[in-house]
Amino acid sequence: MSGISTLKTPPGYLAVFEMPIKKEINLDGLVVALDDVKDPGNLGTIIRLCDWFDIQQIICTEETVDVYNPKCVQASMASLGRVQVDYVNLEEFLTDAQPDIYTTAMDGTSIYNLSLPENGILVMGNESAGISEEIMSLGSKISIPQYGSQPSTESLNVAMATAVVLGEWRRSTEK
Repeated sequence: MSGISTLKTPPGYLAVFEMPIKKEINLDGLVVALDDVKDPGNLGTIIRLCDWFDIQQIICTEETVDVYNPKCVQASMASLGRVQVDYVNLEEFLTDAQPDIYTTAMDGTSIYNLSLPENGILVMGNESAGISEEIMSLGSKISIPQYGSQPSTESLNVAMATAVVLGEWRRSTEK
């Protein structure tokens, strides 16, 4: 295992999966879109979060880290087998998309003050640069309000922010 693993202390097991057959992108329900996420651990965690919150589709920019990066696969904890991940020119794709688009930004409307729809596309951004201006302009800006008194906390980790937004989104749309 040490010879094939990228980990310092590899686990004592190995899994083999078939590469999924590419399907049509499904825009039913809530969809997560990722703008240039670079950290494989973040992408894997977001895949796992989508599985937890019953989100079937993630759409990524072509610059987003490879979903089959070993750290991404490990962080997804097998959720990669249940969530479809596609890479597209995100700006073009969102320009033509029918569902409402919600972009996350520090200066957006608080997610706690919104009536969120059951269907929509939630865009999360790059770990250091956020969402590109071109993609930001395509949606309604939403945010997680900061409650701390320390303005030096500049942002949340993209996977953590995704967890908070998805949790609130699902809570607000429960019947």
